[in-house]
Amino acid sequence: MRRRRFLTNAALLCAGRATANLSSQLGNAAPARLQIMSVDAFPVQLWADRDPRSVPSFKSDFDPARWRYRGPFAQLGSAIVVIIRTDQGITGFGLGAGGSVAVEIIHGHLRHLLVGANARNVELLWDQMYTSANAYGRRGVFVMALSGVDNALWDILGKQAGQPVYRLLGGTNKERIASYATGFNLEKALDNGFRHFKIPIRDGLSEGEAGKLRVVELLTKARETIGLEKSLMIDCGSRWDEVDYTIEMARRLEEVNLFWIEEPLSPDNVPGYAELVREVKSAKIASGEHEYTRFGFADLIRHKAVEIVQPDVSWCGGVTSLRRIAAMAAEHHLEFIPHRGGSLYGLPLALSSPHCRWAESFGTGDNGTELMEAMTATFENGFYRPSEKPGFGTEVTEQLVKKHALT
Repeated sequence: MRRRRFLTNAALLCAGRATANLSSQLGNAAPARLQIMSVDAFPVQLWADRDPRSVPSFKSDFDPARWRYRGPFAQLGSAIVVIIRTDQGITGFGLGAGGSVAVEIIHGHLRHLLVGANARNVELLWDQMYTSANAYGRRGVFVMALSGVDNALWDILGKQAGQPVYRLLGGTNKERIASYATGFNLEKALDNGFRHFKIPIRDGLSEGEAGKLRVVELLTKARETIGLEKSLMIDCGSRWDEVDYTIEMARRLEEVNLFWIEEPLSPDNVPGYAELVREVKSAKIASGEHEYTRFGFADLIRHKAVEIVQPDVSWCGGVTSLRRIAAMAAEHHLEFIPHRGGSLYGLPLALSSPHCRWAESFGTGDNGTELMEAMTATFENGFYRPSEKPGFGTEVTEQLVKKHALT
């Protein structure tokens, strides 16, 4: 009963302000019904220099690269774009993930719940779609597919209202939001104006003591490069998947002054994350990039297993899910810093949440395709600015999606 009350209260908290604001923004002038006529989805390429379909080559069964391989249905390499058309001529474009598997779920499953429905009933449609997959899809690729659909529906709402999505969510008290750069090229990021930096960590358990030493050397040089006054974070990609290993590495890295350690353990090791939150005092523990919906985040929060909450709008269930998660974080006084918050899809919640200090880089400084550029927010000297165009304010078109579709 306590778990149900926790989820219900958090959902009500986040739904109240946004629902009231949606009603006032859409107003009485908008048609009561906005019928969905068609739903299509395409796996797309966002990086010009990376093909998610490439087949890896391993040296042996024990090759450390085997532990780093993520396949074609995870991360941004599996991006999809959902296109929803309505009877009023309004078309929504939504970023999701899961590649061709997610596209099959949308075409073979979710499309049947959407065509003929009222696009304005975003919350209702989210709950119906999520419930329809309880037997097979509470996490993972199904929720990635659901994310793309939900984002396309919010794009339609904003376009119909003539308002950017962030205003439908309650607006913002930030004229702009600071950004952090994720990647290895710190010099380039510094030249672009970034003041906060996150470095992916490649070495983990399978690399032993040599890997630990390489990590310390990498981050010591990184701190020397960016200076003492700038923020430094790391993303471990679940490669430090032992509590004791992570605690030892946190101790070794105290001198480089990390602001957070992201996803050191498997996302399923909630007790382990809770122990890290208790034991590691030199850096905050960040997690949630690979968690799904408010139900997954409720477990993290209830067990005090996270200090910085990092859902991804294209993976966690879309804007409908993301705003519920943001409200949970606010209720428990946790920092909320969405993964890929610098995309035009992630930026509305980063702007509207008072507990979000930074937006993660997206497209800025990356070797992205035209499609990625069309989803990237305006960047100026270390800050992202909101788009005032209706919907998410992207420059995405059907022609652009098909041009960069993976076949």
